[in-house]
Amino acid sequence: MSDEFDLVTIGAGSGGVAASRRAAAHGAKVAIIEARRVGGTCVLRGCVPKKLLMYAAQFGDAFAESRGYGWSLDSAPRFEMARWAAAKAAETARLEGVYRQLLAGSGVELVEGRGRIVGSGIVEVGKRILKARHILVATGGAPVIDSIPGIEACATSDDLLDLQELPASAAVIGSGFIAAEFASMLARLGAKVTMAYRAELPLRGFDEMLRRAAAELLNAAGVELLPHAAPKAVRRTAGGFELEFARGTREFPWVLNATGRRPNSAGLGPLAIGPDGAVKVDEHLRTSVERVWAIGDVTNRKNLTPVAIAEGRALADSLFGPTPRQVDLGRVASAVFTIPPLASIGPTEEEAVAAGHGLKVFEADFRPMKTAFVGGSERTRMKLLVDAANDCVLAVSMAGTDAPEIVQSLAVALSAGATKADFDRTIAVHPTAAEEFVLMREVTRRQVAKEPEPSLGEP
Repeated sequence: MSDEFDLVTIGAGSGGVAASRRAAAHGAKVAIIEARRVGGTCVLRGCVPKKLLMYAAQFGDAFAESRGYGWSLDSAPRFEMARWAAAKAAETARLEGVYRQLLAGSGVELVEGRGRIVGSGIVEVGKRILKARHILVATGGAPVIDSIPGIEACATSDDLLDLQELPASAAVIGSGFIAAEFASMLARLGAKVTMAYRAELPLRGFDEMLRRAAAELLNAAGVELLPHAAPKAVRRTAGGFELEFARGTREFPWVLNATGRRPNSAGLGPLAIGPDGAVKVDEHLRTSVERVWAIGDVTNRKNLTPVAIAEGRALADSLFGPTPRQVDLGRVASAVFTIPPLASIGPTEEEAVAAGHGLKVFEADFRPMKTAFVGGSERTRMKLLVDAANDCVLAVSMAGTDAPEIVQSLAVALSAGATKADFDRTIAVHPTAAEEFVLMREVTRRQVAKEPEPSLGEP
């Protein structure tokens, strides 16, 4: 077996697999290295199983609402975590098999072990030495386990998805994607959840409308929110964990550490690493070492699976295809799979103003038909940010059922440069929630662009 390749990829997650298969399709000889299971975080420990748990959690609301729609339930529904976990394990095993088949079918050699760059174009995997024209680092990220003294003893999202029994009560430390999503799901499944975090609102980095919506929907699900209350320390107790706050302590039988993720960059070799642990790359995805490239979460730029996949394919096209290309990270849609979910594309209102855009802001806030019919209180919120100078739609935000699906569709329009006039001339599909995005006519408020900060060289 020859150990000389055109491309050696370290990491067989979504980005690494996509890059390797695309390179092989261009005729390159490719090997991919993986120390754990093939498929990576998204398929095995993240996006896919998380959304399967979200589907499970949604049934609680569906059972309750069904009575208002004429259904009678003979007995109280009961969720069994062990049954879900077994079904999840079977599905992720199936998906891992699919990924292995895709690699084999593409002619990509899978090398199982931990890869380390030891020289120019040389990767060591155990006792095996692979030589490559190009090396791609696609090792992703992992949960942070040293953010608070003692937090290493707490469960991470990886552990939560393997639980065999749902805790009666739980604390969630953090307020990002993972914290908000799992707090929402655990509460819907029947756990009593407390969420503790530093900020005033969850989901730092999102538009304030979405952040407030997230706080409201978590409250509505019964989640106890503790803003400005990040624990100072965690200690094991006979009954679980004790969290130390600035104003006392509280005990919980189970605690989820959702304080963030960190790039998997340790032990890769002589690469320039930033203070956040990220592999440093330029706009072409080049690292500090010649002919070594990096994509996805290990670069800690836009930590989303579709970004890693797009970067991997673009890099493979650039190295082995006829036309070099780059991925534009300026306008990337994202979703938070709380119940109901949130989604957005484009800058926040604050970011748009700071970037020099005068804004016309359009908003909608209503009870969706399905909820209103049974007397529910859940609301849907929508926002459009429109550039006052040229009528271009800069951003779309939504909190409510089907938000990720709707924003994904509208992302095409924003990528194509749609104006508010384009939205206005679009005829609505009725009755839908999405139609509100093409029916907004009244400006909620206007924002004046901020003047740019003077440079240090100016008087």
